[in-house]
Amino acid sequence: MIKNAMKVVLGLSIASLSVLGLSGCSVSVEGEDYQSIAPTFNIEQFFDGNVKAWGIVQNRSGEVVQRFVVDIDGSVNGNTLTLDETFDYGVGEGPASRTWKIVKQSDNTYVGRAGDIDGPAKGTSYGNAFNFHYEMDLPVDDTTYSVTFDDWFWAFDDSTMMNRSYIRKFGIVMAEVTIFMQKQP
Repeated sequence: MIKNAMKVVLGLSIASLSVLGLSGCSVSVEGEDYQSIAPTFNIEQFFDGNVKAWGIVQNRSGEVVQRFVVDIDGSVNGNTLTLDETFDYGVGEGPASRTWKIVKQSDNTYVGRAGDIDGPAKGTSYGNAFNFHYEMDLPVDDTTYSVTFDDWFWAFDDSTMMNRSYIRKFGIVMAEVTIFMQKQP
């Protein structure tokens, strides 16, 4: 009887630690928390013109597996924002370029598409924050992983912005991207 009780307690302890461990791997940002924070982030205004970005990708252990600089040439035509991105890697490898077409919808949400993104990216503005959510087949070494990006942008002012992306597989954050962006004259 005592052995069975010990097994139950041990089993419950392991299950509790597993749940705590998995919850530590998730990040949840609530857009509504930024609705009334200034300055308001306007994606069309920020990216209309030239933007320079500096970023890193960290794996689950915190190791920097990519370090890059991105030159972004943005233009607005009607309700469509086009972003032509050119990447230069100091650490790791990745795409040399990417072109986004981001269309503002009548309900003030956004739909974005790029050649290496699976399906549409869905975007929502929240005061000084903007969230993009999309899926991507991400090549890593000799394997490709189907992952989900939870991509958050926060305005500092009219010309400076910070971006955090949480890359998830099976709902667990596998890597994080941090990017600092600044409009260029």
